[in-house]
Amino acid sequence: MTDSTTTAGTGSPAATSFPIPRKCPHQLPDGYADMRATGLPLLPVTLFDGGQAWVVTQHPLARRLLSDPRLSSARTHPGFPAISPAERAARPFRSLTEMDGPDHDVHRRMLIPAFTVRRIQEMRPQIQETVDGRLDAMIAKGSPADLVGQFAVHVPSMVICSLLDVPYKDHEFFQALTQRVTQDRGILTADEFKQSIGQIYGYLDQLVTEQEREPGPGLLGLLAAERVAHGTLEHGELVAMGLVLLVAAQETTSSTLSSATLTLLENPEQLARLQADPQMWTGALEELLRFTSVADLGTRRVAAEDIEMDGVVIRAGEGVIIPNSLVNRDPAVFVDPDTLDVGRTARNHLAFGHGVHNCIGQNLSRLVLEVALRTLFERLPGLRLAVPVEELEMSAAGGVQTLTSLPVRW
Repeated sequence: MTDSTTTAGTGSPAATSFPIPRKCPHQLPDGYADMRATGLPLLPVTLFDGGQAWVVTQHPLARRLLSDPRLSSARTHPGFPAISPAERAARPFRSLTEMDGPDHDVHRRMLIPAFTVRRIQEMRPQIQETVDGRLDAMIAKGSPADLVGQFAVHVPSMVICSLLDVPYKDHEFFQALTQRVTQDRGILTADEFKQSIGQIYGYLDQLVTEQEREPGPGLLGLLAAERVAHGTLEHGELVAMGLVLLVAAQETTSSTLSSATLTLLENPEQLARLQADPQMWTGALEELLRFTSVADLGTRRVAAEDIEMDGVVIRAGEGVIIPNSLVNRDPAVFVDPDTLDVGRTARNHLAFGHGVHNCIGQNLSRLVLEVALRTLFERLPGLRLAVPVEELEMSAAGGVQTLTSLPVRW
């Protein structure tokens, strides 16, 4: 370390309380603009328990840090930046998202074949059928409708259940628990969170046991037959994989679908561009992912050792938070970042993370979102809000920005 090297945050403003919830799905939380305006790449924040962490405000530094193996995803580390008491609760498993190094690489390689672009594109007819079926049901019930409860929640859930071979007949059970451990995480006690996550784990534990006994056609059955049976994957590890895939695929994709719909309804000139030229949907999806960035606080790490970058040091044991909606609005990377532009080239957004921990299900999420949004506005070109936007309610307790309902008419 040279004499010119300083500890992260030197000369920066006093630490502010964090997280800062959004009031609107497509607007930055109050305070983010002030953070961005400081011009500092790292800012100190104070967490719910009085702990300290660093918030990354700039896109280039976020990419560099997410590629740095000295940042750990281990949530059991005392310096990991938890955003609620529930996150300090002990869990009956260690998930892929919490692993580092060789363990992470081994488990991730087991899942990659199921999530390649080619494999996911083969699911397009099935996803289209699922979307059409849910729209048929919503339209049959008539206008107005709740787009969240009648469409956005069901489509991603049905798709991931089919991929994993999880019985969709049980969706009300695990969707309620998924909502509890994600949307309600910020208001649960550690014991309440532990109980809820334990119920999901127990459900999947039983399901995996059945798949080990008689493997089905889905991913759980495949891994049970090829990995667990041959001793290269433990039973509990497969249960943890299934849990993370089931919860993450439902919550983030559902939230993005409803938030992206609202964003387009609030930006009718951009929606008109897509309706006039449907070929734009693929590229526009990247802009919608950048603009909504619903998994705002999903990217959190702790420094395993000192990290020096550009004369700035993050000390070993210090937490690092990379808010997606903040770094995806970096004006140095995205011109006029607070404006939705469906013609923008936004592929380098960080909505799915970056580096070795980038979202393994991103190809599936992209396809579900593209098919669902395009079909929704093709079949209901007159879709509009049924209530003033000011009356919409959000949940952001678990770090995922979620509309609790979205009343619409057509």
